[in-house]
Amino acid sequence: MTTTALRLNGQPTASQSPPDTPLLWVLREELGLTGSKYGCGAGLCGACTVHLDGVATRSCVLPLQAAAARPVTTIEGLASREGQALMAQWTKLGVAQCGYCQSGMVMAAAALLTVKPKPVDEDIDAAITNLCRCGTYPRVRQAIHAAAAQLAAKT
Repeated sequence: MTTTALRLNGQPTASQSPPDTPLLWVLREELGLTGSKYGCGAGLCGACTVHLDGVATRSCVLPLQAAAARPVTTIEGLASREGQALMAQWTKLGVAQCGYCQSGMVMAAAALLTVKPKPVDEDIDAAITNLCRCGTYPRVRQAIHAAAAQLAAKT
């Protein structure tokens, strides 16, 4: 049996899954972190988005071995200023409709705000490639702008 060491949400963690197991399955099935969702299984929809080394990454197509000993952050561990501001704005503006894609959206948006603290619409369109069946894109954009303004006001 192979053990893979992970740095998950700031804590050392180990997985007993085979190294080629998609990280999403390890997170959900082995470690019980169900915030990242299965959507398409092909890395297209973004429902499974996590941060790997701070970069928004589709966990359904990422083999466990690619995450070995690297920092992985899930929605459950998103404690950054950007993440907290986004979650507050998501709630305040009622972004979620069904909510299935929202953890992936927040993770992608948090990664964006980390590198672009004052994104314009084009930056958001380029970074948020996640799919939302309910079509909440205008509210997603509004929440990202509001979170950016909230963060700028606190600095």
